[in-house]
Amino acid sequence: MFGARLRELREARGETQRALADATGFSYPYISNMERGIKVPSLTTLLRLTVALQCDVTELVDVFNGRDLRKLIPKQK
Repeated sequence: MFGARLRELREARGETQRALADATGFSYPYISNMERGIKVPSLTTLLRLTVALQCDVTELVDVFNGRDLRKLIPKQK
């Protein structure tokens, strides 16, 4: 969910993954992995993405509003 939202915001601003990587200081593969849901961003990463995309943090994480967050957390063994 987060990755799809990140891609949506990036594309709406006409940015490529490489341009976003340059603006955040992250590698291109890391941006790609976040968009594909392979990597989960830390709070610091969210802040860097927010600055680079010139948006509010809430724009990045609003995909989680109204959802049962317990269902999104993997069960621990």
